[in-house]
Amino acid sequence: MNELATKIGVKSACEALHVPRSQVYRARQPKSALSLCRTPSHALSVDERVKVRAILNSERFMDQAPRQVYAALLDEDTYLCHWRTMYRILGDHDEVRERRRIRRHPTYKKPELLAERPNEVWSWDITWLRGPYQWTSYPLYTVLDIFSRYVVGWMIAEVESSELAKQLIAETARKQNIQPDQLTLHADNGSPMKGKPLSQLLVDLGISKSHSRPHTSDDNPFSEAQFKTMKYRPDYPDRFGSIEEARHWARCFFAWYNHVHYHSGLNLITPASVHYGTAAVVQQQRQQVMLAAFQATPERFRGGQPIVKGAPSAVWINPPKQPENLS
Repeated sequence: MNELATKIGVKSACEALHVPRSQVYRARQPKSALSLCRTPSHALSVDERVKVRAILNSERFMDQAPRQVYAALLDEDTYLCHWRTMYRILGDHDEVRERRRIRRHPTYKKPELLAERPNEVWSWDITWLRGPYQWTSYPLYTVLDIFSRYVVGWMIAEVESSELAKQLIAETARKQNIQPDQLTLHADNGSPMKGKPLSQLLVDLGISKSHSRPHTSDDNPFSEAQFKTMKYRPDYPDRFGSIEEARHWARCFFAWYNHVHYHSGLNLITPASVHYGTAAVVQQQRQQVMLAAFQATPERFRGGQPIVKGAPSAVWINPPKQPENLS
């Protein structure tokens, strides 16, 4: 390039090679001159920039935009730099959006609970039944055995409190003859679930407690599913006329749910049968019926002799992930 420019001139050489003349002139400048051009003489020094950043990140100004800081300092007879320069200083440290030390949410451990028999893991929760008027509702406390899906205790009250939850759990544990270190009680993170009255009761009864992770409804799936079954019943009203009416309806519903409802999660066995140990008898009787049907019309059973499934032998809340087979 330099040889060609010497012969025909810089302009003609640049036109022939399609190179901007500014690029040629910039390349010819000494590096020291380039460095002086990149840092204007009126720019803030390193110490001044550190001071400006420290003020912007101070407790007083960390929540304010640079324009607000600029104006506040001017009212105090202080000028550091223009607010655009403040933005550039923050931008160099990726602090334009948020300068406060943001609180980091803790990592919550996923609850992993296994039930292999009744009265080993209970799940409880509260749902609201709409009352006769707007803004009127009644809390329904429900305690569910996750192995059998049997509702071991319930209560409809006028208020939601840990003291009422304590009374319900204490009475339910007495009826089910719960022994120390036998039961784990699982719930979400509501104030009644974590209140001092209930927590102290669980310690006294030797009941372990477990809680869902915040904002994770899947950690309490059995209670949520039971509430859905209840509210999708054909006779579930839009509103209850009184708390007495709500209690009467709930009494009929839980009798049906425990003793009549063929639960899909139990292979169509009622919760009461599983909870009180008659599920095997029900399974055997159904197997005999299916065997007789198979013997009478085997051509209708293309998969061979039918096998009637019983209730699951183990129930999990959040089963652990199986290790991947690396072979």
